[in-house]
Amino acid sequence: MRDLNYNHLRYFWAVAHEGSLTRAAEHMSLSQSAISVQIQKLEHQMGHALFERAGKKLILTEAGRIALDYADTVFKAGDELMSTMRGRPLASRQVLKVGALTTLSRNFQLEFLRPLIGRSDVELIVRSGNLRDLLAQLEAHAVDVVLANSAAPRDARSPLRNHLLNEQPVSLVGRPRPDRRKFRFPDDLRTEPLLLPSLDSDIRVAFDRVLELAGIRPNILAEVDDMAMLRLLARERDGVTLVPPIVVRDELESAILVEHCRISDVTERFYAIVQKRRFPNRLLLELLGETSRKVEGIA
Repeated sequence: MRDLNYNHLRYFWAVAHEGSLTRAAEHMSLSQSAISVQIQKLEHQMGHALFERAGKKLILTEAGRIALDYADTVFKAGDELMSTMRGRPLASRQVLKVGALTTLSRNFQLEFLRPLIGRSDVELIVRSGNLRDLLAQLEAHAVDVVLANSAAPRDARSPLRNHLLNEQPVSLVGRPRPDRRKFRFPDDLRTEPLLLPSLDSDIRVAFDRVLELAGIRPNILAEVDDMAMLRLLARERDGVTLVPPIVVRDELESAILVEHCRISDVTERFYAIVQKRRFPNRLLLELLGETSRKVEGIA
């Protein structure tokens, strides 16, 4: 392979950031055809298509996204060189883009990302949303990984891979009882007010099955699809709350809440959902390597 032509890379970089040949050509005072030819030469040299057309839009391929990351690094390094020569050095940083389910425990997210937090060479970008939107961003290479408490659906053609990061018990927690009376499961749920995750939650479905088998019709005080809100309500309201202990870890340690009982037939799983890529993000590989020593990843 011949040495990389940085003029070709500059044209690609401009088009990728502008999102169109027209705007890039205007900013660079060149014709669209001239830029297009240079990008084709770069694609030929690399052996990969860097863009694909969707109507009038140019969308980066996986190889294009990787090339853009490197191009950003190359031209940022040039800026850093000039800044260093002028006595104002800039730090070089790697980027990891994480999508996290809105309802996912913040404590779990923190534990997963902890090895990278505080590193001066790392920039973390965390985006929240529902699973459908986040998986669409993952397939478009807009995020590197999606953190969720359910596995992504897969078929033979799916490029998605589910890595099991952890499996947590699920408990009933609440404020300390003034009379110190021991909680009796499941009998006390006939009268005790109950705070639950919404019906979209896997642990809610499993818990409802446990109560149905026990012949219990619970007194449901609230159903919440956000674990952060469920945590706050558990602190403020009487009754008991169904949560993985990691969600209320700080409250349990400080005795604001107590764990009344663990539900042996209900657990919550945490997944890192990734797309099979030829050029995976190295920071993501580092994080998955940390967790793989604890729990085996499942395809």
